[in-house]
Amino acid sequence: MEKFETKIGVLLRDDLAMWQRLNVTAFLVSGIAGTHPEVIGEPYEDADGRRYLPMFRQPVMVFEGSKEFMRTAHERTLGRGIEHSVFTQDLFATGNDHDNRAAVKAVRTAELDLVGIAVYGPKNAVDKTLKGATKHH
Repeated sequence: MEKFETKIGVLLRDDLAMWQRLNVTAFLVSGIAGTHPEVIGEPYEDADGRRYLPMFRQPVMVFEGSKEFMRTAHERTLGRGIEHSVFTQDLFATGNDHDNRAAVKAVRTAELDLVGIAVYGPKNAVDKTLKGATKHH
């Protein structure tokens, strides 16, 4: 099994409905895939030669935590300078990328009502950032 020097981690607020957890995870990791081409593997191909899109080349670890822990983890990402994407409660009421960005822009950092963050960086830094979260089940 390949060892990775980096880690992709997603932290979801523990009071989200299942559909929200899945939706938030998909949106959050798209930011990592879109800005870090090195995390994407080669395209897939089945025995009939049919090709499929590539996926992350390393595992994506998904965790959950309370609303308070979301704030703590976000502060840790900011303090450590770890790249991350955010999903706020307000984004459930928007329907497009323009409105999503406007909804985040309208709120000060400390007041963001975070329901999810995705982090990408050195394994040790990501582990320290998410320390205290539980693995999503």
